[in-house]
Amino acid sequence: METGGNAADLIHRRVCARTGHAAVIGFTGAPGAGKSTLIDAYIAVLRGGGRRVAVAAVDPSSPLGGGAILGDRVRMRRHALDPNVFIRSVASRGHLGGLSESIHRVVDVMDAAGHDVIIVETVGTGQSEVEVAEIADICVVVNAPNMGDDVQAMKAGVLEIADILVVNKADLPLAQRATKQLRDMLKLRRNRQNVAILETVATNETGIDALGTAIDGLLANRAADKRKSRERRMRRLIAQAASRLAHDRMRDLADAMLDELAHKAATGEIGIAEAAKQALSLIRP
Repeated sequence: METGGNAADLIHRRVCARTGHAAVIGFTGAPGAGKSTLIDAYIAVLRGGGRRVAVAAVDPSSPLGGGAILGDRVRMRRHALDPNVFIRSVASRGHLGGLSESIHRVVDVMDAAGHDVIIVETVGTGQSEVEVAEIADICVVVNAPNMGDDVQAMKAGVLEIADILVVNKADLPLAQRATKQLRDMLKLRRNRQNVAILETVATNETGIDALGTAIDGLLANRAADKRKSRERRMRRLIAQAASRLAHDRMRDLADAMLDELAHKAATGEIGIAEAAKQALSLIRP
């Protein structure tokens, strides 16, 4: 499923009819905020309630083999022997947005396998991690005090995707200051200014029950919108697939054709948008 191609598309098509049961929870935030430790504690709460859990932890790719470095699986090792917890590291393979290009298919396979909750952890690149909102039912943005920036979550729209804001490592100095800053920043948000802000200490599981309760409350309120949300995600996936297909076909065009369009665009004879339209007309079957 991660490598893509026709075989992956065929498998994905067959599992789609079995999806729609699992709740998908996205955890994102700056590196060092303690996302993996927080998820580890949250898994314990879910298992205490008898729910089957799967985790898709997007790790940086190995510079040698291209696979996942597996750092997040190490930090969740206490659940390794639990047959009702499945943890999979997924290599980002250079994909921007904090996720992996294959993550949508991976999540659907986990859903079809019968897991009740699927947790998606982004790679931790910080300000580019807004793509998780396209796949998760609930987005948890994790922050920590004393990380340099006043408010790590404020970068490039990450605040906008937050359904729940967490100040982890709340036993450190300036934790209350970070909470206040988040509350003040929510006043500038275009909508949903009443987002919950929770303080946690993942290492001793302080505040994790409250986090679980907040997530469950939001899931209950949005149950009716799950189908529409999935269809919106599918529209985006279709657009992305079409874009990749157009890119691949454009790359295979004869150089002379693209050279002519490039020359016309460079001299101002046509605009970039018009050049793109003409290029697309060349690759149509």
